[in-house]
Amino acid sequence: MSKQELPATQPRAGDVNGAACCAPPACEPLGQAEAEELARLFKAVADPVRLRLLSLIACHEGGEACVCDLTDAFDLTGPTISHHLKVLRKAGLIDCERRGTWVYYWINSGMLERLSAILGPRVAVTA
Repeated sequence: MSKQELPATQPRAGDVNGAACCAPPACEPLGQAEAEELARLFKAVADPVRLRLLSLIACHEGGEACVCDLTDAFDLTGPTISHHLKVLRKAGLIDCERRGTWVYYWINSGMLERLSAILGPRVAVTA
């Protein structure tokens, strides 16, 4: 269908000179600081290995996993896995604790909730 064949639309109530106006935002948009912080979180999970690591940790009994369980799941070297875990830790997505010779990791649920909240419906703006 060419532009000449498009049906004409009627102006909406409140339109000035027949020009359509945009609807006001239905929720509060992200501010600059929040967008930058969230971008760092999304950047941390924007890697297949790190996504799998998060999933492996979350799927373990009790919500925590030993580093030995994580390294065995990949065809990668220990230092590479450590690097990915460090990126996730620095982003605040996981936390860890040394117990003897092993390090145990768990998900920081508050940070994951922040990521999921931005992907879901936001609270409506009240006038």
